[in-house]
Amino acid sequence: MRNLLVEAGFVNFIPCSGSELYVMELHFEMDEDPKNTRKEEVKNIRISEGIFMVRVENREEDSFRLKREIDQSLIQFYFATEGGASFLFNRGNYRLELEVEKSLLFYNPLMALPLDIEVKPHSKLVFLYITVENLHRLFVTGSEEIAFLNQENINQKFYTDRPITPMLALTVNQLFQDNIQGPARKVFEKAKAYEILALFFNKEEGKDVEQCPFLNDEDNVQRIREAKKILIEKMVSPPTLKELSREIGLNEYRLKEGFKNIYGKTVFQFLNDYRLDKARQLLESGKFKVNDAAYQIGYTNPSHFIAAFRKKFGVTPKKYLTGKSSAIHG
Repeated sequence: MRNLLVEAGFVNFIPCSGSELYVMELHFEMDEDPKNTRKEEVKNIRISEGIFMVRVENREEDSFRLKREIDQSLIQFYFATEGGASFLFNRGNYRLELEVEKSLLFYNPLMALPLDIEVKPHSKLVFLYITVENLHRLFVTGSEEIAFLNQENINQKFYTDRPITPMLALTVNQLFQDNIQGPARKVFEKAKAYEILALFFNKEEGKDVEQCPFLNDEDNVQRIREAKKILIEKMVSPPTLKELSREIGLNEYRLKEGFKNIYGKTVFQFLNDYRLDKARQLLESGKFKVNDAAYQIGYTNPSHFIAAFRKKFGVTPKKYLTGKSSAIHG
């Protein structure tokens, strides 16, 4: 395994055989293309000199592994909006869990941290790395309020885990939306990286960042999250908005506004995307025909399913399977 680090310690996650990742230098050409699939994706994003982001998505039923060396000059942020991950240390003898809707921060200026990360099934994760110098420049005024930027703590190790606020969850989730493409995508990703840092430390410093006053009430947030669980559990025969609002104890307006603020989608945009992603998984398993997959996710009219599938994925289910089969058999 090659283990080359660039000047700031940034390295690329590259999928390889055995569901692990070789460590490659960011600024060098890769020996081989990342073996990302539609169900497993690791996207490396260079924000600027000294700031790097990784977007990880696992739609599989099984976990997969990521390995990399982390330079001690880097502050590490990890966010999970779906699924989660296990961080394995000391050859797997110690595990640290990144749970859904939680974040982790690591900083150890005394030694590099070799990370071995097990990405759980159905996960959406974002990793963000930044040098202390870059973070200090971003927070040049008031940086003494951030623990590891205080001169008294310059050589101290830091670790924290805490829930992701609704606004931070919304920002992280937006990185998984593909409605912005081309050169504008780089601008979008850079803006989101800075927004994540701003929201993370704004929370740490005790300031209220919520745009929607309704979301300041943790009970309301939990009700919205319960609505999401209900939609997933009942996707075949989902409740109406009125039924869903009654079940979680919120009026329809608060349900719609709260759901959009937390998840970045309307209730039924979320449900539609979830059902179609599930249908794609069923088709890829090879155990279901198109009509069967449609019925499994709650479509009674296969033609409606085909139209919805084509709108989301750009091809019909049949062409999707044909293309997948051609890719496998070369």
